[in-house]
This record gives sequence, structure tokens and C-alpha cells, in this order.
Amino acid sequence: MDEKVKVDLGEKIVETVKTIYDPEIPVDIYELGLIYDVFVNENMDVKILMTLTSPNCPVAETLPMEVEEKVRSIDEVNSAEVEITFDPAWSQDMMSEEAKLELGFL
Repeated sequence: MDEKVKVDLGEKIVETVKTIYDPEIPVDIYELGLIYDVFVNENMDVKILMTLTSPNCPVAETLPMEVEEKVRSIDEVNSAEVEITFDPAWSQDMMSEEAKLELGFL
């Protein structure tokens, strides 16, 4: 697969994920640092490794499904799978500077 195609798809995935917000925090899940990694294989299958702000997060059931559905809706994507991990556990340090500024932590 052409490296540029992979990079372009990666950017589309990030743009798509940035449209998804944690319902309790007015910042998208990418800027919150909830997305740990995005893998794309030769077949354009996407696997996203992400976490939640806590294991008891009220959207623990729906947020991963929303991420899968939105990423799957990108034309080039063949399939999408989200894996949830709590290792390492999420902390405010994982937020982008933009998120920290938005939430008044800076």
C-alpha cells in the first residue's frame, strides 16, 4: 500500500474522531487523549486502541461503538474495530494543550 494513502487515511481517521465528544467534557476524544493508537493494515482494516476517562464512564458501552461506526463510514475504510484498554490508565496529563486550555487547566 502506498504510504501516502496510509497517511491520508490516518489523517481522515483523526479528523473523524475529532467530531466525537465525551458527553461530560466539552472536548473531543482525540484532544482528551483517549485515542492511544490507530492501526491500518493492507486491506484498509482499522483497529483503534482507546481508553475511557474511567472504567465507570457512563458512555462505556456507546462511545466505542460510535467511534467504530464513524470510522467505518470513511469511504476507504474496509472495517473498523475499537479495543478498550485501561493500561495505562487515562489521566489529565494525556490531554492536549488545546484541551487543557479549553477546560481551564492552563
